[in-house]
Amino acid sequence: MLFAQISLNCCQEQQYTLKLKDYLRIEHDSLLLIATLQDGQCIGYLLSENSSMDMKNYIKTVVTGFIAGVSGALAVNHFDLPTQATEAYTPAHYAHEDKNAFMTYDRTDAAVNADLNESFVTASASSTPSVVYIKTVSGQEATSWMDMFFYGNRGQSVSSGSGVIYSKDGYIITNNHVIDKAENIEVIHDKRSYKATIVGTDPSTDLAVLKVEAGNMPNIKFGESRRVQVGEWVLAVGNPFNLNSTVTAGIVSAMGRNINILNSQFPLESFIQTDAAINPGNSGGALVNTRGELIGINTAIYSRTGTYTGYAFAIPSDVVAKVVHDIIKYGEVQRAFVGADFSDIDSKIAAQLNTNDYTGVVVTSVDRGGAADRAGLQSGDVILRINGRPVNSRGTLEEEISYYNPGDKIKIAYRRESKVNETQLTLTNREGTTEFLRREIYTSDRLGAELEAVSKVERNKLNIDNGVRIVKTGNGIIRRLNITEGFVITAINRNKVETPRDVERYLMEAKGKTVIEFVNPSGVKGYYSVYFQ
Repeated sequence: MLFAQISLNCCQEQQYTLKLKDYLRIEHDSLLLIATLQDGQCIGYLLSENSSMDMKNYIKTVVTGFIAGVSGALAVNHFDLPTQATEAYTPAHYAHEDKNAFMTYDRTDAAVNADLNESFVTASASSTPSVVYIKTVSGQEATSWMDMFFYGNRGQSVSSGSGVIYSKDGYIITNNHVIDKAENIEVIHDKRSYKATIVGTDPSTDLAVLKVEAGNMPNIKFGESRRVQVGEWVLAVGNPFNLNSTVTAGIVSAMGRNINILNSQFPLESFIQTDAAINPGNSGGALVNTRGELIGINTAIYSRTGTYTGYAFAIPSDVVAKVVHDIIKYGEVQRAFVGADFSDIDSKIAAQLNTNDYTGVVVTSVDRGGAADRAGLQSGDVILRINGRPVNSRGTLEEEISYYNPGDKIKIAYRRESKVNETQLTLTNREGTTEFLRREIYTSDRLGAELEAVSKVERNKLNIDNGVRIVKTGNGIIRRLNITEGFVITAINRNKVETPRDVERYLMEAKGKTVIEFVNPSGVKGYYSVYFQ
């Protein structure tokens, strides 16, 4: 290593130590000299190798000129720099056209990296204790020869996921698909195992709330997902591949993402997209900001392999907070309905509307006598804002509506034939009223199933006047008839069914040939013809 001491007699003498590093061959015909000044600045000189002269003499000549040039630069720098510090580092720039050009090399901002590192450590330390490991066992062993004959020896399957501690008294948030069809649920936290019960589920958002008998649990702190911006750093905390308390980092890649994965009558998809690594087992875990605050529940990945490929999705924490609050207080989500269907505006719809403006979402249909109809909305109207908040997609509109309850009044700004109007709309529940509802599920031991009446909103969507949904099946007549969960029975032997007790009574009384009319989960109408002895 070569060293040179340079003294500048300016207003006051200052010593600068110049370290000339050994030449670095970066191309076949190029050399790079780098000088590091005492204050940390780096300057360099790129030169071409001359094969016609001795390398040592060449370097000696160049170094002499290089030191002289640096001395002049320091002198100018001494007189021109202000007394107060400006930006610490200058971004690197490369003169591609002139390889002999003077170059300034930027160095990593250690202070920024240290702050970010500290944020990651702090966020991990505060959020990891609030994430639990969930183990589920589903399927039932055949307990009799009849069960074996009808269902076979299906055995049991074990799966796992993650959860987030919502409250100190043992309420835990997870994904509905993590515990769906589970016969036994075990929550493991801090090496302790707890038996969990299901408080409630919401397939529309893929959320579920569990309860364990424990006290003083480290509940997570909620952040505001509506304040999250694309580009923010985030951490995903969970248990991928049974690797407990795994933390990965990434950024927010997009907001309000709809990927059409929720199989429900009224799916709510307005995901936070992130490139933080999420894999099987992360479902139900936490997505946190650099302060360790919950901004989402990790739910899905977009992958052709089944493992992480760079695209992961989380339910926004503001949606989570509303859903969990309602499930704990009412047993179900008090979902508000507008009484209309919507669609994003693409080029085809824009042409139909004769517009070049793609902002907002278009109303595709309005329920007669519903909230939107009473507010004066029509098919073809374009919703622009809800209570002053811009609506950019169907997902963001549905997310915004999800924060409200039946009976709440909202202001809707919409465009009709190039004119912007505003109206007030009173949101309703699934029965078309403004009351808070509690889900009523009827359990029939004789049928081996749980059933519920279909709401007015769902009847309108399915275009039926009545019906009873199969919520859950066990060992019994319903399963033997191959009627699966989600089917809606509308009639038995031409007798309309209005309540779960109607289904139970007509099936238990059935003799001989019996026709069961239904609507399957995809909305397709059909019928079964079976024979009862």
